[in-house]
Amino acid sequence: MPAITFRRRIRYWFDRTMSRGTPALVGWLAVASLAVVVIGGVLAWLVELLVHPGSSEGEPHGLLASLWQAVLHAMDPGTVAGDTGHWWYIAIAFLITIGGIMIVTAFIGVLTTGLDAKLTDLRKGRSEVLEQGHTVVLGWSDQVFTVLSELAEANENQRKSCVAILADRDKVEMEDEIRAKVPDVGRMRIVCRTGDPVDPDDIMIVNPAEAKSVIILPLAESNPDANLVRTLLAINRAREGTAQPCPIVGCVSETKNLAAARLAGGPNAYLIDANDIAARLIVQTCRQSGLSVVYTDLLDFGGDEVYLKEEPALVGHTYADALHAYRTSSIIGILGADGRNVVNPDSRTPIRPGDRLIAISEDDDTVVLSPTGPAPVHGPAITAIPNSPPIKERTLILGWNARAEGVLRQLDQYVSPGSEAHVVASHPDAGPCMRKLTVTNMLLDLKSEDSSDRAVLEQLRVQDFDHIIVLCGDDVDPQLADSRTLATLLQLRDMEQQLGDRFSIVSEMADDRNRALAQVTQADDFIVSDKLLTLMMTQVSENPHLAQLFNDLFDADGCEIYLKPAGRYVRPGVPINYQTVVEAARAKGESAIGYRVATQSHQPPTFGIVLNPDKAAPLTIRPGDSVIVLAED
Repeated sequence: MPAITFRRRIRYWFDRTMSRGTPALVGWLAVASLAVVVIGGVLAWLVELLVHPGSSEGEPHGLLASLWQAVLHAMDPGTVAGDTGHWWYIAIAFLITIGGIMIVTAFIGVLTTGLDAKLTDLRKGRSEVLEQGHTVVLGWSDQVFTVLSELAEANENQRKSCVAILADRDKVEMEDEIRAKVPDVGRMRIVCRTGDPVDPDDIMIVNPAEAKSVIILPLAESNPDANLVRTLLAINRAREGTAQPCPIVGCVSETKNLAAARLAGGPNAYLIDANDIAARLIVQTCRQSGLSVVYTDLLDFGGDEVYLKEEPALVGHTYADALHAYRTSSIIGILGADGRNVVNPDSRTPIRPGDRLIAISEDDDTVVLSPTGPAPVHGPAITAIPNSPPIKERTLILGWNARAEGVLRQLDQYVSPGSEAHVVASHPDAGPCMRKLTVTNMLLDLKSEDSSDRAVLEQLRVQDFDHIIVLCGDDVDPQLADSRTLATLLQLRDMEQQLGDRFSIVSEMADDRNRALAQVTQADDFIVSDKLLTLMMTQVSENPHLAQLFNDLFDADGCEIYLKPAGRYVRPGVPINYQTVVEAARAKGESAIGYRVATQSHQPPTFGIVLNPDKAAPLTIRPGDSVIVLAED
């Protein structure tokens, strides 16, 4: 190896300095500029002093004046045109000007390159986010647009709100898509950064330590739960040492992975069992037409939502008193001081200090006591017709996907013994899953046929079934799956018209954009599982206490939301107010939250659902109308 000489050391040092990028280059150009000015100025002063001591007026006088003239020559090439005096002086000034031109040219090139590199770096989205109290969204899918729309609605009354998105995508592409699909986000700022959501170092970019909440979007990949677990571990690693925890919300696609995900997420992780919740939604909706509209209204931030309100004025009073105390809010339960939710408790339950009422209201500031007291109740209009006894039900399921097995299990918990469930699907997983499935209240039957085939549907005698569920297949592209679902719905609608019989149909859609197309089929309800799950995640990210409430509402045990014939509560055709309906439901041990107008049941967007109406507003129930209540059965 050759000897390390001084020259080689100087060259190595210079190379290392230059490799530092634009700041080092600017520094060297500054040194070069200083050298040109100092050397040129000193030489000009010496020429003036030694070669031509008798300089004429207008020429430099003294060292400082010569240095200043050197600066002007270096910065402005036109200065040399006005030089006079000895030719030595003019030659030095000309050389200073040439040196200045070279340095300025190099400086412009360095700045241009540096700015271009900085813009490229900014485009990569790797700069640090310094927000506080913001919402962090990890991952990218179509659900991100629903999340942003809902957060914009939720933070509409906030002066400063921000969402930081970290995804393994180009920053500019994400921003362009957001502008195209969510054009109005109000005053909420959206910050996009490029990085791996399972890398703790990348997660640090979006400052999770000072975030209000973290939402993990499910990804369309073969094993999304493994990615969720890694992301949860990465978040906890990135938040190590953080004094104030924040809720971390995510979706588990398979129930068997829920325990591992909860262990990875820790006590602040609120994880939703996607397939289980979707199955519950489908089953409850198929048995209660219009229920999906109720859930959508409760879960989004556009209409009425669930809020908590501590009301000292009601301490010592009963739950029955609370039901009537709020004119524009519907009370559905009590969150005790011990943190336990009680949905639709006994009307005699006392309200204790520290208890908070669970209310459905337009906003958190609208949960206020009625200033004029409870509205009057029209007692003579209240009926006492009991609920119908359970009967055997026949349910037809057309299609198959990963949620179908859960749908059958959930359905078995609701129907009476001796009921039937018939599945028609050509999906390869349908047979194996049906063979290993164990139910107690239903008889199962499987036909491996194309559920959109008209001949197959006619052989089934669909008019003989109490409920029809059309599932969206997961063995093909979502758009193709929705196309098959639409074809099935159109066949059923045509059969309805020919038979003159009305079918109870609930359909699952993969893409919410296709829901508008499907409305022409006039099915009773459309379930877009991904959208409802996204709405739920967004609600929990803003209000973590709602996680347990939603779990209680969707569970077959305890109280759920039902749409029951209004004639069992009040007399049809009699002018009353909504307060009378609330009292009629309370007398049955139920909590009323709204009603459905039968004549508007096929009119979007509300489909006849009126949630949380004014209790003093006049109301006349018609035959076929329903009352929306929280009840055990």
